[in-house]
Amino acid sequence: MYELTRVELLRDVFVWAYERSCQKYVVIRDSVVEPDLFRMKYRNALIDVIGGIVREGKRPGEGEIRVLAEPRVEPRDLPKFVDLVTREFARLNDGNIARYRIRLSDYRSWRRAMD
Repeated sequence: MYELTRVELLRDVFVWAYERSCQKYVVIRDSVVEPDLFRMKYRNALIDVIGGIVREGKRPGEGEIRVLAEPRVEPRDLPKFVDLVTREFARLNDGNIARYRIRLSDYRSWRRAMD
């Protein structure tokens, strides 16, 4: 390439790699889900409410969730927040408790008390 001063081969490889990179970017961009703005807004409240219920050994009923959520959540968002917490409790397991800052021992004792 250098001896013959023919850069078109290098240019072809560069263009091919660039086009391939663009195609991969489009696929990845289209597969990414939009962020949940409601969940982001109440991230700390979600952590506090779920963690509080587990650490205190309480049942995650609507009333208990409302009591803990009222000081942390705007009144108009409270029904949606209660629904979110209820869904999160249905998915709570050993593998995702860290996001709520719950220790494994606290989770396991809470789980035994709920059974």
